[in-house]
Amino acid sequence: MTLPAFASQGMELAAAIDAEIKALPVRNTSALRAVRRKYSRILQEAPAEFILQLARDLCKIEAYRWIAYELILGHQAAFERLGPTELEELGQGINSWWTVDAFARTLSGPAWLRRQVSDQLIIKWASSNDTWWRRAALVSTVALNVRSQGGQGDVVRTLRICRALAGDQEDMVAKALSWALRELVVHDVEAVKLFLDEHDKILAARVKREVSNKLRTGLKNPGGKSR
Repeated sequence: MTLPAFASQGMELAAAIDAEIKALPVRNTSALRAVRRKYSRILQEAPAEFILQLARDLCKIEAYRWIAYELILGHQAAFERLGPTELEELGQGINSWWTVDAFARTLSGPAWLRRQVSDQLIIKWASSNDTWWRRAALVSTVALNVRSQGGQGDVVRTLRICRALAGDQEDMVAKALSWALRELVVHDVEAVKLFLDEHDKILAARVKREVSNKLRTGLKNPGGKSR
């Protein structure tokens, strides 16, 4: 199956993907990702704008957001087209931890890492009245520090966002702050310790507990399975 077999509009191809997913005997992450990989192969030579439009259409079905984001990540030309306008459009409707994390881990974080968007965009999200955009700002820092995504450790940019949200008591934001700091521990233990000391009075208890555990034991929750 090749690109010319599909109609030129993203909505029609999104409907074809939807139908294929609905026909799966088992609809788990592995099976859905196999469908996504199939279409990534088929669409390798598709124009960047075609992929972006397809992703926009897939995002209209909330359960397919992560598939839309992975299609972009797997298409170099489409990913390189991502700027502030495209990211905010693709992030419209993020409303849960998983939609935020799919967006920030797959698109906004890697785009920021590659300097396709400025620090000011992420800072703007950090000051949003919307809990989920504040979480997105923090989760975007993960790409700066995770080696598997090309992150080499960026203390300055990571802590700039962490400082902006140090006093945020919303649990979904506090969880993301803990995550951001724990990823930074690998690169600069002392910077993280100093951050905890400087913001001790305003940090959520969860942040202080989990990051301190990470510094002391290498685990978020000693005795648990999560890092």
